[in-house]
Amino acid sequence: MPVFDSRSFKNHEQVVFCADEATGLKAIIAVHSTALGPAAGGSRFWDYTSAHINVAPHDIAVQRGEEDAIYDVLRLSRGMSYKNALAGLRLGGGKSVIIGNPKKIGSADLMRAFGRHVDRLSGTYYAAEDVGTSPAMLKHASETTKFVCGLEHGEFGTGDPSPHTALGVFIGIKAAVKHKLGKDELTGVTVAVQGVGNVGRTLVQHLLSAGAKVSVTDIVDANITATKALGDITVLPLEGVHATDVDVFAPCALGGGLNPKTIPEIKASIIAGAANNQLEREGIEDEDLRKRGILYAPDYVINAAGIISVESEVYREKQDSAARNDKIMRIGETLTKIFTASDSEGRPTGIIANEMAEDIIHAANAAKIGAAAE
Repeated sequence: MPVFDSRSFKNHEQVVFCADEATGLKAIIAVHSTALGPAAGGSRFWDYTSAHINVAPHDIAVQRGEEDAIYDVLRLSRGMSYKNALAGLRLGGGKSVIIGNPKKIGSADLMRAFGRHVDRLSGTYYAAEDVGTSPAMLKHASETTKFVCGLEHGEFGTGDPSPHTALGVFIGIKAAVKHKLGKDELTGVTVAVQGVGNVGRTLVQHLLSAGAKVSVTDIVDANITATKALGDITVLPLEGVHATDVDVFAPCALGGGLNPKTIPEIKASIIAGAANNQLEREGIEDEDLRKRGILYAPDYVINAAGIISVESEVYREKQDSAARNDKIMRIGETLTKIFTASDSEGRPTGIIANEMAEDIIHAANAAKIGAAAE
């Protein structure tokens, strides 16, 4: 699939394909924008081929898997540019994907090989944790590059960003409930959480503490068991969780779940969760949601607290917890601004958010060009 013709390509500055024969590394690094600072974003480790292996010959399955990986890294990196812009960070947007099953090939040597490829970008891109990777895996990458953030140790290490991401999503849910349902508190509000890994499970803890009634689902039994230990929750089947009759549907797994098949079945009046790329097609699904009266919290706005937590690490600064928490709390304010504009203009929240982010990025680019010309 040609990269420039991809529906996810939108003025990306750089896309790098990486391979290491000795370890089996196959990775893609996409830098969307460095207008606001060095690009920063997670390193997703995912077996893109597996989704096609049972429905197509092996060679075709591999090709489709690689196409999925390209689409994913381009859209995710652009989302990071928008996320960092609206969060007020000194960071541009980038993302990386490592193709394969991390449980099978995610060795320390592979991560070191990945680190060497990151290092060749000379600080244009900083890698962080994402689906399939962990601070421990990034520690191996950091042995071959200094351009890694979200580490647990070291002078500037900020640790696992998941708890911060969960807090930001919780704050975003409260803002959405206030705007849509007119409630200042979450007592009695019903929430279905799809995916209770590190972020989703911590989000459930916040919701239970706030008095919400929580239902959950996950493909991993151990995640369900760990979440049940937090309190009184209802476990839902994997299929049809999006159609549960609740106030809030919180997608916290992989993206693409909001599509022409699922949207007509959604009963929740609010969608607000941690997953990236929740909309299968931007500008279409979010308009469908708006027409149905469903309030959608743009994913890259509500889940920004994880990258907020590692900004200081990129700049080799001691983390100011008060400043970090202040930026996380502003997620609710930004969402409220987006919700209000959507109501007044009659346009989808996702489009409003995109335009706000693009304005910030374009202004930063213009300032850089002006400074260079002086």
